[in-house]
Amino acid sequence: MTTCHKNRGGAPVGMVADLDPVEAGAVLYLRLWSDGPDGKARMWNEFASTLGAQPARAALGAFEDVCALIARQGRRAMMRHDVACRCLGADECCFAHLVAAAVDNQREDALLLATLLVRPDAAPGLVSRAGDFGLALKRIALRAQISEPVPAILH
Repeated sequence: MTTCHKNRGGAPVGMVADLDPVEAGAVLYLRLWSDGPDGKARMWNEFASTLGAQPARAALGAFEDVCALIARQGRRAMMRHDVACRCLGADECCFAHLVAAAVDNQREDALLLATLLVRPDAAPGLVSRAGDFGLALKRIALRAQISEPVPAILH
C-alpha cells in the first residue's frame, strides 16, 4: 500500500470527518498499519486497552488477513493518504464502505465493494474477515462512547 494523491486510487473523494465511527476507524487503522512499526504498535495498544488482549489479537488477526488478501489478490496497489490527512482517498473510501457493509451484514454490497479491491474469487474471504474486523471497530466505538464521528488524530 502506498501514499499517492495523484493516482486514481489516491484521489480525494471526500473527508474523513464525513464517515461514521466504524468507517473512520477503518481508514485510520489502515493508515496506521501502513505507517510502519510505530503505527502497528499504536494500533495494538488501542485495541488491547479497549478490547482486552485476546479480542485484540483476534481483531488484529482479521485485519492482517484483510491486508494480506488485498496485497496478494488485489487488482492493483491500494493507495492511502497520510495518517493525519483529513481528506479521504478513493481506495480508502471503498475500504471503509466494505468494512461497514460487511459488519452490517449487507453481504451483496460488501461483495461488490470487495471486487473493486480484489479478484472476484477472493471477495468472499475478504468480506468475511472485513466483517470480523468491523465488529471490533463497532465494539471500540461503543466502549469509547465516541461522541465525534472522527478519531481525534484526524481533527
